[in-house]
Amino acid sequence: MKNYNIMLLRHGETEANAQGLYIGKTDMPLSESGVAGLELMRERFFYPVPEKIYSSPLTRAIESARLLFPDYAHEEISVVPDLREMDFGIFEGLAAVNLTELDTYKNWLSGGIDAAPPGGESGRDVLSRCLSGVELIINDMMEKDISDSVLITHSGIITNIICSFGLPKYYPRDIVPGFGAGYLISVSAGLWQSAHTFEVVGQVPGVRE
Repeated sequence: MKNYNIMLLRHGETEANAQGLYIGKTDMPLSESGVAGLELMRERFFYPVPEKIYSSPLTRAIESARLLFPDYAHEEISVVPDLREMDFGIFEGLAAVNLTELDTYKNWLSGGIDAAPPGGESGRDVLSRCLSGVELIINDMMEKDISDSVLITHSGIITNIICSFGLPKYYPRDIVPGFGAGYLISVSAGLWQSAHTFEVVGQVPGVRE
């Protein structure tokens, strides 16, 4: 049975990332250093040209897709709204180091998968839409007989996807991708349809020879 390969890549750096701020639904572009970093990654590493590119709807992801795969026009990138970053509610744009004494912050961090920051999403909310987004991509690849694709998204979304549906199993802290980096997954139609599971092949991108 045919396998479907998806390269999950994190977008480049933004000013908020550099400052250690929570940036989820906030739509920020790449910073100058973020653009330069992705251009350096493209020079140093090998990014196989995919048959199709999928992306989070946020600007930092779409800009990253165009930088890493310059042969793709904007209109050729398929946006998947469900694979946007988490909504951090009242913590959007704030630094974790300035929140540690707040009860609302401590309650969120210790509350488990159903806890949500005030005005934001719970972990279960994010997991539910991650499943919907990945399902959309896999179904699209099957319908169009696409063997290899790329998804440009966010660190939290990548770790959610890998830890929730991937084999072997990982702890989130062990698989946080760098900017412009991520993981290659291989999806068997039968395994996905029966158990919502796929194989994690390894880290990407590969070293350019």
